[in-house]
Amino acid sequence: MFITFEGVEGSGKSLQVARTREYLQGKGRTVLMTREPGGTGFGLALREVLLRPDGAAREAWCELLLYLADRHQHLKEVIEPALARGEMVLCDRYHDATRAYQGAARGIAPGDIEAVSRLLGVIEPDKTFLLDLDPEVGLGRARRRNALDPAAAAEGRFEDEALAFHARVRDAYLELASSHPQRFCVIPAADGPDAVFARIAAALDSWLD
Repeated sequence: MFITFEGVEGSGKSLQVARTREYLQGKGRTVLMTREPGGTGFGLALREVLLRPDGAAREAWCELLLYLADRHQHLKEVIEPALARGEMVLCDRYHDATRAYQGAARGIAPGDIEAVSRLLGVIEPDKTFLLDLDPEVGLGRARRRNALDPAAAAEGRFEDEALAFHARVRDAYLELASSHPQRFCVIPAADGPDAVFARIAAALDSWLD
C-alpha cells in the first residue's frame, strides 16, 4: 500500500508520518518512510534549490519541472521498488502537493500538469491523508518553528508566501479530496498531535482489517 500525507504548511505532516510508521511497524508491517522533495540523493540536491528562502527566482513551470524530476527519480529509485517488495510506503507530500501548489496556487493548468505527469509515469497513491488546517494557523506554527530551528528556516521558502497563496493551496486540497473520496481521508489537524494521530490510526485500522 502506498499512502501519502498532504496539507498546508504547519499542518503536522512530518510528525504524523513518523508516528504512522511506528504504529504500522508495531503491527508487524514492513514500512518505508520517505518524502518529497528529497527522497533520493538527486532529490536532496533539488530540495535545496526548491526550498531555500534566498534561492534564485524561478518561473512557475521551472518549479513544476523540478518537482516532477524529483518525483520521477523517487518513483524509480525508491517507491516502486519498495512496493514491488511488498512493503508499505509512507510519503510526506507527493503529487497532490504539485496539483495544489504549482497548479492552484501558482496558476499552471491542471491538464498541463497531468499531461507531463503521464509521460513520466507518475502513479497515484492508494490512500491519502489530508491534514486539514486553517492556513493562517498553519503559517503561524511553521514560522514559529522556523524561528527556533535553523534547519527548518533554511527550507522555509513557501512559508514566505502570502496568506492568499496558502488559502489557494488549502482550497485545492479540499477540492481534490471531494473529487476523490475513496482515496482521500481528511483529518482535522487543529487539535494536538495525539488527537490527530488517533484519527489517523482509526482510518488505518479500517483499511488494513
